[in-house]
Amino acid sequence: MTRMDFTHVNAANQPTMVDVGQKAPTRRLARAHCRVVLGAELLGRVRAGELPSHKGPVMHTAILAGIMGAKKTADLIPLCHPLGLDDCQITIEPDGPDALRVVCTAVVTGRTGVEMEALTGASVAALTIYDMCKAFSHDITITGVQLIEKTGGKRDFLRSTNS
Repeated sequence: MTRMDFTHVNAANQPTMVDVGQKAPTRRLARAHCRVVLGAELLGRVRAGELPSHKGPVMHTAILAGIMGAKKTADLIPLCHPLGLDDCQITIEPDGPDALRVVCTAVVTGRTGVEMEALTGASVAALTIYDMCKAFSHDITITGVQLIEKTGGKRDFLRSTNS
């Protein structure tokens, strides 16, 4: 196995931001997802729009929150480069009889990847669903937050469908 060094640690073993100034800008895409297990009854209510909220419909509000979260990633993750996203899309769809699948796709033309933005966007959307539904049940689980695809950097990545 090849020894790997952490990218955010300098020769003196101190935290440091990665210098990406010499890299050529490329179009980069990252897609991440997670699953929000609500239970069949609560999922039915969410899908039917039966949950009253001053914030708006649960899924629409979660989509907005996920996009906003992706845009704020550098404020949340230490040493993460601030990126001006070219695009960020959140989709929320049923995943089985009791859950929702949240997918965030982030795109930038830049010198560093958007994996953290995609992961943050999916996570914040899922947390928003939890927040808006917790009055009805605290038995809500967010699982499987993971990168499923990235393109445009040093190496591409595509998670196998069995993962």
